[in-house]
Amino acid sequence: MKITAAAFILATAATLCFPQILNGEENSLTFTNSIFAVLLWGLCFCMLRRSLMIIDLCDRRSWRISGIFALLFTAAMLFGVRLDRTENVDFKDLKIWISLPVLAVFFMILVRRAWDLLDKGLQRRAKRTFADQIKWPLQIREQRTDIISFAVIFLCWVPVFLAVYPGFFVYDAQDEYVQVATRMFSTHHPLVHVLLLGGIICGVHKVLGSYNMGIACYVVIQMLCVAGSFAFLLSYFRKKKISRAVYFAGVFYFALFPVVVMFALCSAKDALFAAALLLLLLCLLQMGTGADKFFTSPKWMFLFVVSAAGMMLFRNNGLYAFVLMIPILFLYLKGHRKKVCLCAILAVAGCFLLNTGLRIALHADNSENQELLTVPIQQLARTYKYTPEVFDEQDRRTLYEILPEEALRMYNARLSDPVKVRFENDTFQKDKSKYAWLWLKIGLRKPLSYFNAWWMTSYGFWYPDTVVNVYGGNTVFTFTYQDSSYFGYEVEQPGARESKIPWLDEVYRRLSLEIWKEKVPVLSMFFSMGAMFWLYAFFFAYFVYRRKYHILLPFYMLLCVWLTVIFGPTYLPRYVLIFWFALPLLAGMVLEEEKIHVV
Repeated sequence: MKITAAAFILATAATLCFPQILNGEENSLTFTNSIFAVLLWGLCFCMLRRSLMIIDLCDRRSWRISGIFALLFTAAMLFGVRLDRTENVDFKDLKIWISLPVLAVFFMILVRRAWDLLDKGLQRRAKRTFADQIKWPLQIREQRTDIISFAVIFLCWVPVFLAVYPGFFVYDAQDEYVQVATRMFSTHHPLVHVLLLGGIICGVHKVLGSYNMGIACYVVIQMLCVAGSFAFLLSYFRKKKISRAVYFAGVFYFALFPVVVMFALCSAKDALFAAALLLLLLCLLQMGTGADKFFTSPKWMFLFVVSAAGMMLFRNNGLYAFVLMIPILFLYLKGHRKKVCLCAILAVAGCFLLNTGLRIALHADNSENQELLTVPIQQLARTYKYTPEVFDEQDRRTLYEILPEEALRMYNARLSDPVKVRFENDTFQKDKSKYAWLWLKIGLRKPLSYFNAWWMTSYGFWYPDTVVNVYGGNTVFTFTYQDSSYFGYEVEQPGARESKIPWLDEVYRRLSLEIWKEKVPVLSMFFSMGAMFWLYAFFFAYFVYRRKYHILLPFYMLLCVWLTVIFGPTYLPRYVLIFWFALPLLAGMVLEEEKIHVV
């Protein structure tokens, strides 16, 4: 009786609070005066009553873990819907603080029940006899399977490549090419990628006289590299005797899922970064599940160093993420700290020496600070726009020295580029402490403005219902962004689109630039950065709950990368592409954890 009463009260309270996490008009009649609300209440009541009757109410540890997860998820939903709707979280809004504990308790119970159901499902899977499993073929055919899987992935990408020929040449591509073409380099983009992309395009153009052929050549090389990283992961699955269902599901996912395909064919550095990071995650998994074998294998240690260095070379935030990860490795691998230190030093030193050598050899400009100062720039610009009265006359003069007034008028809550690009680097370099003091002083006066400025450029990474439209209204070479900026799609100059399969090209144009996929229930979550983040967070919390600490190292690395991107200029899928690249790895870790664990 008590359980029924508790379920009734909580279901009623949760139903009343649900509009606070729905991205629509508050108190909309489509919810309040609708049979939908009644059905929702009934579903909540049944789920809560069933859950409370079955789960262990005395397991305090599981409640703490699921409670922390539920609290963070609820806060993300409550804050995210307000940022998406009004570009502001009002901390004086009592509806937030009333809904937060109610919905947190509701989601806590559901998460706890989901973990129990997951446990039962995995236990049933583990009880299957060896005879019930579909056996792998002989060893020689196993190796052939990996080659075939690589070929299938690559060949499935070829029609899309022909459709969007010469590939997606976008996201700073023109800037990187121009640096090589003009021999005027800067460290704004990773120099390794600048030379790789620009060098191939310029070299092929010099030989064949075609920029498109140069772009296509680079894209094909990248496709081979990315497909190779996927094939290596699948080979790891095979060697661990992961079920063929998981193996081949991974093959077809890599071959066909649009987000994977789009970025495999995109000239931006994100695909190579994510491919290197995927290999690093695999090393971390092997390291956590069998450290003794890992550190006696030169091949695994070499792969760790190369993948870590590659990740750091292809995106600047990769270095920050890896440095954050080093203390975690020291904490986890107490008996192998010397070798961990050696591998980490080799990776970081290799990245540093190569970047420094290229910067010196190419006389690259290293004076830009705006990438590191993206969040402070946005915070000052937002505060100036909405509460200019907090700046006295001296503050204004100081602010204008680094951010001219015309730059401040360009403030875009979701994108720092319009203001950031006008930042006066030379002036800032002359007296950094002066401008740091201005930032701190204004922040103490308007702390909530600072929080909202930061959240507006990052909430897409943690709010599942975000519609990615940070470039809305911006005109580029061949189109104007309208209701979606999910993917860049186009071919920047000096390239030009020459589609060989126009109907397939149109499919990817619509996936990239139209909002229809966000309107399809459930399917939209597979394209959502926020949903992907919470999916990984859910299984991280689950492994902590089950005390499977040996399998957590890849999650920590993903968290470190995520922490670096939320301080970036905006939210775009390309910054967290690894969420999609690593999805089969996550599936293998969850479904086949016992096989992955090296004793």
